[in-house]
Amino acid sequence: MIEQFENYILKEKRCSPHTLTAYSNDVRTFCEFASLSPLTKENINEVNHQLIRSWMVELIDSGVSNRSVNRKLSTLRTFFKWLEANNYISTNPMAKVKGPKTTKRLPEFVQEGDLKIEKLNEFFTDDFAGVRDRLLFEILYQTGIRLSECIGLKESDIGNGRIKVLGKRNKERIISISPLLETELKEMIHAKLTMDFDSNYLFVTDKGEKMYPKFVYRKINNYLSRVTSLKKQSPHVLRHTFATHLLNGGVDIEVLKEILGHSNLAATQVYTHNSFAKINEIYKSAHPRERKAE
Repeated sequence: MIEQFENYILKEKRCSPHTLTAYSNDVRTFCEFASLSPLTKENINEVNHQLIRSWMVELIDSGVSNRSVNRKLSTLRTFFKWLEANNYISTNPMAKVKGPKTTKRLPEFVQEGDLKIEKLNEFFTDDFAGVRDRLLFEILYQTGIRLSECIGLKESDIGNGRIKVLGKRNKERIISISPLLETELKEMIHAKLTMDFDSNYLFVTDKGEKMYPKFVYRKINNYLSRVTSLKKQSPHVLRHTFATHLLNGGVDIEVLKEILGHSNLAATQVYTHNSFAKINEIYKSAHPRERKAE
């Protein structure tokens, strides 16, 4: 039954392998807690909301954050909804389950002055690895793409001043890039050939193989640590930074939503909190009443 659910997540919902692993781990962990081994139609129907709440309490007591608990509950909602749709259960126990409250965290971002290319260039070497690392950093900052999307970029995805990105659930979107960045990326592709790296992927490791998440994380963490004292120094911080800087520059939030590949506007609106100060400055300089007050 779990294998069928995993197949549904992968092929019908078209989630990434990373998401599939998370869903699978959450469901299996719950089944282990509920002693549903093996999982059958009979014992899954014995699961009620009290049992799920008991699992939630155990997670919290063991130190799992409220945010992570809610993510796991979200997995169970998807799982039991699938069970109900396939007639494995007659009543959905998740209907009476509410997750713990969480405090909203504002996305951390790097100040614009800290990311000036002149300041960054001194940290990159002149060899292939250095050129690749600088362009890896720049494409994450200049496009706001996710780590997984960056890893999946292929040489054929670049051209005509844009890149083609395959996002969550295999949703494709087009993002503009500057002529300079496009030229530098094409030069890196040529450099790959001189290194005898035969790969269709845009970015490769020092051995010419497809990059993997930890490789990118280590690289970005290393360079961000040189220009900012933020606690989080991950590739996703560059995505937050890209979004915040665009909003501060006056980009419409609906446009930003499409660029980031968000499925709904609520996910994009979190960045507006970082932009209130900038918006206030624009208002004061633009509104007639405010200009007169000065």
